[in-house]
Amino acid sequence: MPLLETPVRLGVQIEPQQVTYPAIREAVTRLEDMGVDILFNWDHFFPLHGDPDGPHFEAWTMLAAWAEQTERVEFGSLVNCNSYRNADLQADMARTIDHISEKGTGTGRFIFGTGSGWFERDYDEYGYEFGTAGSRLNDLAADLDRIESRWEKLNPAPTRRIPILIGGKGEQKTLRIVAKHADIWHSFVGPDEIAHKLDVIARWSDTDGRDASGLIVSSELKGRDEAAADALYDAGARLFTLGFGGPDWDFALVQRWLDWRDGKNA
Repeated sequence: MPLLETPVRLGVQIEPQQVTYPAIREAVTRLEDMGVDILFNWDHFFPLHGDPDGPHFEAWTMLAAWAEQTERVEFGSLVNCNSYRNADLQADMARTIDHISEKGTGTGRFIFGTGSGWFERDYDEYGYEFGTAGSRLNDLAADLDRIESRWEKLNPAPTRRIPILIGGKGEQKTLRIVAKHADIWHSFVGPDEIAHKLDVIARWSDTDGRDASGLIVSSELKGRDEAAADALYDAGARLFTLGFGGPDWDFALVQRWLDWRDGKNA
């Protein structure tokens, strides 16, 4: 599937766990000042690693704070869990955060990263039905239709067509959802798999009648070096995300990847 050529961008996923909120606030400011393109958090209720009962913060209220705190950087969750909130409410929350982040420029900076959910402890302790991987993906497909429909009804409308990021690689359900809704496809697949997955997305796009040629391919950098990133770039990736945990933030690592990004865009 031919893709539009876009600049390389770097996203940093600030892990909302094992730290105080003032430490997160300071990291947000520093990363924006460094020139990071996108800031992400994740949408869970408990830490994913380290002390399982350690400090942890909720995603959407944090994103609203980032919308007010920041001036330039785009931001969102990597990714929102669709199961945790009514679809129309998600649409309204996204639209509101989009407006908070507009800051007089006419365009908001919110990216709606979303997925079907997977962390069973969240479901069990917060009283959500866990279901199956298949049922959660079916819910995501149906709810994205509702979310996009609600965006067309809200007053005021979003400041822009809010970009949708969807992660995953399953060919029968996930990539069909990507083909129908996503502006950004995020995955952990290797460079040798990207072309095949894009072909699958293209076939689903043809089936559902949506042009996905503007899709941006997003890949994870954590645990990878420049050679691996070069291979992902050659395969078509243009958004690269870096998991970033505190309290001992490694800003030198972020700078290393910013330098790599700038070299690609030179």
